[in-house]
Amino acid sequence: MEQRFTFDQVADVYKASRPGYPDALIDDVIEYAAPGRDDCILEVGCGTGLATAGFAKKGYAILATDPGADMLRGAREHLCEFDNVDYLQATFEALPEAATDFRLIVAAQSWHWVAPEVRFVKAAKVLLPGGTLAVFGHVPVRLPERLGERFRAIYMERVGRWEPPPEAWYLPTGPFEGWFDEFGLFQPVVHKCYPWIRHHTTASYVAFHRTRSDHRLLEAEQGEQLLLDLARAIDSEGGRFEIGYETHLYMARLA
Repeated sequence: MEQRFTFDQVADVYKASRPGYPDALIDDVIEYAAPGRDDCILEVGCGTGLATAGFAKKGYAILATDPGADMLRGAREHLCEFDNVDYLQATFEALPEAATDFRLIVAAQSWHWVAPEVRFVKAAKVLLPGGTLAVFGHVPVRLPERLGERFRAIYMERVGRWEPPPEAWYLPTGPFEGWFDEFGLFQPVVHKCYPWIRHHTTASYVAFHRTRSDHRLLEAEQGEQLLLDLARAIDSEGGRFEIGYETHLYMARLA
């Protein structure tokens, strides 16, 4: 199974355990893109609607797309109070050519899953002149030192490696700004960072990790043993801890 499609298997856990997005980020995207009230926003990889909600509250029409049927079911449940959101089960690559004329495309924690040769070329095709592409994602940047050491030992024993999380791609040292520049289709990128703290319990941390695509690809027994070891480590440190997070936003107008 392609890695991006593993999220649909845990849609309910995803909806319950993944964090939403800062109001300031939503405001900054809207201010920069300046969509009109008659413009429609295209969301690529809406998941269970965690980012969709922020834009829906602003009253804009949204076409929320995702390849997962269960993820879209979760989005409909999460966003049941809004009548300004339509849903389409599709990857961005398979988005019908007729779906054009968007003033704003947003992608929350999903843009890196789109095929590299399609990402920006297709975005340029479906955006209106001067339209904006905004991609953003959360990155855990600071674990408690003692717990981080415990986690490292567990991963080395169970998985054989201890690496930065996949979300680290969204850091300024990652590839996003270069990706925007690669095809020469967009103006210079505007980057913003929103730091925040996430409070975890043993249960919430284990649930969050059940939604990580790299964990979903582990053998079932290996994955469960890894989560059990992580839970034991957290319990031994009091069962609660904080992680420093940053949400990084990259946006640019069509050249």
